[in-house]
Amino acid sequence: MITTKQRAYLRGLANSAPAILQVGKDGITPALVENILVALEARELVKVSVLETAPLSAKEAIAEVMAGIPEAEAVQVIGRKFVLYRQNKKEPKIVLPR
Repeated sequence: MITTKQRAYLRGLANSAPAILQVGKDGITPALVENILVALEARELVKVSVLETAPLSAKEAIAEVMAGIPEAEAVQVIGRKFVLYRQNKKEPKIVLPR
């Protein structure tokens, strides 16, 4: 569980980062969840865009993704984008403030 201070720090990092994945008309697929897992392993912080053709809102999409990846933390949902964080256990790339 991350604190509000840590969440604010992660939101600041995600602010300038581009969305690297998209939720399309098929919604949340197993392939998308797998891609998010790979991206979380590599980056720890992932921004996902929900297209207008998607059958879900960003809040619904992040809830569904987090059901498939229970160890991920929701950082932010804003507009049609959401940000997820999961610390890499082997070699962390982001050092969170205490």
